Amino acid sequence: MTPNWELVLQSFWPILKAGLLVTIPLALLSFALGLVIALVLAVMRISRVTPLAWLSRAYVSVIRGTPMLVQLFVIFYGLPNLGITLDPWTTITIALSMNVGGYAAEVIRAAIESVPRGQWEAAHTIGMSRSLTLRRVILPQAARLSVPPLSNTFISLVKDTSLASLVTVAELFRKAQDVAAFSNEFLLIYMEAGLIYWIICMALSVPQPFIERRLSRHVAK
Repeated sequence: MTPNWELVLQSFWPILKAGLLVTIPLALLSFALGLVIALVLAVMRISRVTPLAWLSRAYVSVIRGTPMLVQLFVIFYGLPNLGITLDPWTTITIALSMNVGGYAAEVIRAAIESVPRGQWEAAHTIGMSRSLTLRRVILPQAARLSVPPLSNTFISLVKDTSLASLVTVAELFRKAQDVAAFSNEFLLIYMEAGLIYWIICMALSVPQPFIERRLSRHVAK
């Protein structure tokens, strides 16, 4: 069977457009919210208040121990049983943010704990409180150490946005599904969608070294 290259050329922009207008914004929004969740969880995890540490540990355990598809379906199909109905965009944003929060929390916690203990002690000797030391001394150094693993988390998140198609969000993969169903060229269109995901992920990886270099200015030598 001869590949329908004309169809590939015609569908490339509509699928890419869905990626640019829906997939990337969805990933960026979810990642930003997920980082806020992760930072809170990481601080709770290293807290001297035992219940907070255990609550953070439990959240991370649940998120990392259950499939994201299950989490998404619980929110979209399960919550209406409790009288809570969310639109598809809100549902997928919450699901992705919660998932990122669970994974990124461990990344941030590990980065914080990798900062030499002497940094805490030095800040304490000049009268800085624990919270002030965390904000002014520890987190700036931990931020740089977190960039590579958090970049991997973000790239994984971009690919995970394909799950949005299951709750009818018209993102990249959903558009590819529509084109494939209309043309009956499933193999060709899905391979094209994979190529577009790869292009997007490679493009989004470009800023990583620049971010690392910028954050290096705040790391104690």
